[in-house]
Amino acid sequence: HVQLVESGGGSVQAGGSLRLSCTASGYDFSANSMGWFRQAPGKEREGVGHNYGRVSIRYFPNSVKGRFIISQDNAKNTVNLQMNDLKPEDTGMYYCAAACKVQRGKWYECEYEHWGQGTQVTVS
Repeated sequence: HVQLVESGGGSVQAGGSLRLSCTASGYDFSANSMGWFRQAPGKEREGVGHNYGRVSIRYFPNSVKGRFIISQDNAKNTVNLQMNDLKPEDTGMYYCAAACKVQRGKWYECEYEHWGQGTQVTVS
């Protein structure tokens, strides 16, 4: 049974930073892929960072590239999303996801099977 738990959301002023964490049970982040997503009210869900633990490669869309950083803590089976220089448009519910059940192209273009409960990020 896979369980993902996000933590670290909150409210911050524009230009500030937050760090989100996703801790997994029943799934090995060090050997597999995972993704971070966000969804703002009235908008589609979008990926904001992807990590492939086995080869330590990451992918970020242009909207967050250079501002968001992913780090991997294998001892804690946790993947962190460091978000810097936050903007109001970064506001949304952030989710982590794991276990790619359908790959639609590149390694990060996945439909993930398991999702966390989400953590709110508000930038004002």
